[in-house]
Amino acid sequence: MAPTSSTNRGRRRVVLLPLPYQGHINPMLRLAVALHSRGLAVTILHPETRAPDRRKLPADYRLVTIPDSIPPELAASEDIASFVFALNKNCAAPFRDYLAGALREEEDGHVAFVVADVDWFAPLSVARELGVAALALMTSSAARFLVYLAYPSLCHKGYLPVQESNFNTTVEELPPFLVRDLDRVMDMARHLAYADLLAHIVAGVRQSSGLIINTSEDMEGMEIERIRSEIARPVFAVGPLHMMTPSLSVHSSLLTEDRSCLDWLDTQRPNSVLYVSFGSLVGIDTDEFLEMAWGLADSQRPFVWVVRPGLVHGCELSALPEELQEKIGSRGRVVSWAPQQEVLKHPSVVAFLTHCGWNSATESISEGVPMICRPLSSDQMGTSRYVCDVWKVGVRVEVENQLKRGGVQAAITRLMEGKEGEEVRERMKDLRHAMSKCTDEDGTSDVALQRLVDFSV
Repeated sequence: MAPTSSTNRGRRRVVLLPLPYQGHINPMLRLAVALHSRGLAVTILHPETRAPDRRKLPADYRLVTIPDSIPPELAASEDIASFVFALNKNCAAPFRDYLAGALREEEDGHVAFVVADVDWFAPLSVARELGVAALALMTSSAARFLVYLAYPSLCHKGYLPVQESNFNTTVEELPPFLVRDLDRVMDMARHLAYADLLAHIVAGVRQSSGLIINTSEDMEGMEIERIRSEIARPVFAVGPLHMMTPSLSVHSSLLTEDRSCLDWLDTQRPNSVLYVSFGSLVGIDTDEFLEMAWGLADSQRPFVWVVRPGLVHGCELSALPEELQEKIGSRGRVVSWAPQQEVLKHPSVVAFLTHCGWNSATESISEGVPMICRPLSSDQMGTSRYVCDVWKVGVRVEVENQLKRGGVQAAITRLMEGKEGEEVRERMKDLRHAMSKCTDEDGTSDVALQRLVDFSV
């Protein structure tokens, strides 16, 4: 544990507990920056698995690592429900021990509240038992949390598990979703485990002191109001979090960034380069990898493509075939990981071919970069629906039974050429402006953040 600094002594302290996935860690750390900038002392409490690098955090943050006893093979698997249940079971007692000890530290102010990822239902319960206000952070969208709330009903009414014959059926309980936008957990055992996990998450939020969501009233006003009415708890829409304190941005990448791609972008014409990334977690098969590569090559446009270790199932490191490399030549840049926000800010970047993870979508909107959507799983389907059909700031790659290079090339052409692409870019400018406005001083997210800072029960 880092020593208590004199600047922290006596300040109200917030204890933050991220879930150890890249897409969950970064929003929590950004929330930490926002709360710290408004006067709160910060402790990051983290399980041993994928803990942040202490050197990448501000000096006056505390980083406390607690044991989790998670087998490496479970941490590396795609069995998210089993992993999260194990974390909750194994970390409840260490969390209790830490928090009880922190409450006894009279010389260090007091714990104002705990913020835990919504997946941490056991620590949320422990904090409540110890008399500490405990708020849950939803790192994805408000629309996604509505799926959590509706999950039992969706199962009861036969929307879930998803059947291909039902793909285009409207989900009347969750407009604008179709069945194809819901979680595609086909294996019945995993479906039941996932449903059980969501039930625990929702129960934890309902018993918490409030819900924080990485979104804004301007983006998802109706969805936020519906959540407020359903959980009867305070809801703080304080996002997008990466925009709340841009000058104090902090993150902890679990992969090493290849910053040479920024130098390469400097050599490209303005508004000419496609940025391609499918996030930090979900993988694709070899056929999809190759079809995506050929689609990018056939588009004849320069691109930066993040091909992280493990992106292709069964391959730790994936290389393009020699024939493809020759066709692409110097027009494409493949990197193992990229400083995404800086890439999206770069004047050479014109579009983002994305899996539509929530962080990626909001980062793209904040920089005014239109999207080409190829969702893979989980919340990405629903986010793609909002990007393409609600906000209309992107186009989707059309996929029938499997991805084809022609679909990739066609989506790039749709966005880059003709009237449809022009309209998408204009709408993106408007949405970017709205997001900037909500995170400015006295904007809806700024006001919500101050309400959170002042929170007490």
